[in-house]
Amino acid sequence: MIKCHISRIMGERKLKIVDVARETGINRGTITRLYHESASRIELEAVEALCRYFDCQVGDLFEYQPSDND
Repeated sequence: MIKCHISRIMGERKLKIVDVARETGINRGTITRLYHESASRIELEAVEALCRYFDCQVGDLFEYQPSDND
């Protein structure tokens, strides 16, 4: 399973979904799905925009965690 840390990062910086969407140009629905970890896919351009906005690496946003089925 891929764990998304955007909610933690946003919480630490006291950011709202609408703020991130406005500043990155990423659709608010996409940010919401990432925030709630319900996204099934994401465009690389969106990942790049998030990394640029948060000044972080991809590994800071996403983490692989083996599931119970592995």
